[in-house]
Amino acid sequence: MAYYQSIRRDRKTYPLGNQAPGQAGWIAQRLLRLRAMLNGDIISRRDPNSLIVGSWNIKHFDGGRKRLPESYHYIAEIIDHFDICAIQEAKDMEALRRLKGLLGPNWDFFVNDQTTGHAGNDERMAYFFNRNKVRFNNLIGELVYPRDELLNGEQPSRTPFFASFQAGWFHFTLCSAHIVSEDKPGKPTRQQEIALIGKTLKERAEREDEVHIFMGDFNQDDMDDAGLVDLKNMGYVIPDFGPTNLGADKKHFDHITFIGPQDEGDLMESGRVDWHEAVYTETDRDAYQQIAAEIRDAPNTGIPYNNWSSFYSRWRTDEMSDHLPIWIEIRTDYSNRYLRAITELGNE
Repeated sequence: MAYYQSIRRDRKTYPLGNQAPGQAGWIAQRLLRLRAMLNGDIISRRDPNSLIVGSWNIKHFDGGRKRLPESYHYIAEIIDHFDICAIQEAKDMEALRRLKGLLGPNWDFFVNDQTTGHAGNDERMAYFFNRNKVRFNNLIGELVYPRDELLNGEQPSRTPFFASFQAGWFHFTLCSAHIVSEDKPGKPTRQQEIALIGKTLKERAEREDEVHIFMGDFNQDDMDDAGLVDLKNMGYVIPDFGPTNLGADKKHFDHITFIGPQDEGDLMESGRVDWHEAVYTETDRDAYQQIAAEIRDAPNTGIPYNNWSSFYSRWRTDEMSDHLPIWIEIRTDYSNRYLRAITELGNE
């Protein structure tokens, strides 16, 4: 369970009151709204023999202007409603440690090294997992390709990051990726990167007889974009989360797909978290105007934003993200299936 003690006890960071951003009561009210949303959409409907797998591109986490303290609580609350979550666009190790602290001692995380270069954007990827629900299976790594498999002589722009876990009967490997954002002449395309990673994971799933979950920010505009079509043709199960970015042009950027011995029937639920309906809402816009001016980067610190009513939608993505978190619920208890298979042995 996410930790709230600091909100109650740290009066320097969280002054008393519930009428303004940053105040302890203000944050608690919005956490209650967020919890009600998450409990209704995920927890109240989940099967006890299932796994909730999440994925979230958390915008520049936390490589630009530092987020407000309350934003960390909202991010932690969302992730705490998953059993395991892949994070893309991790920038700062201290931000990840802070998030882990708010999630509590039953949570742990792994992170890979930065992918350097212009396309890599110095990004990391991370896996946060609840040790009460998920066990790490001691396999972790990055997909690095031999020369004869390179795309136009290059590795994927951001190195795919994988790790193996177990939940109940369910053994699985996650592979998180942040696909290149646009196609450029002479560079690997989005379709090529997705197809290359997808092919590798399909081969691993067949060889190891284990579900492989390919997830992350695929930068696909629509469900019928070429990269997703390639995955579907390979046999991947691909839920439709709807648009997952918060820009004016709604795109199907983020995905959780899987392939392996399980089938589509083992996908029990899927969804996205529309956090802006609970925190940093439109009705909260005016309340954040002054604090937004105070935390602007120099030399504009203290100067109000022009046309705040329009800029607020962008500003709040710097606090949370310009992507929505997504999740799937997948079956983990196959004991009935296993026993039925035993009963059929005598009929062979």
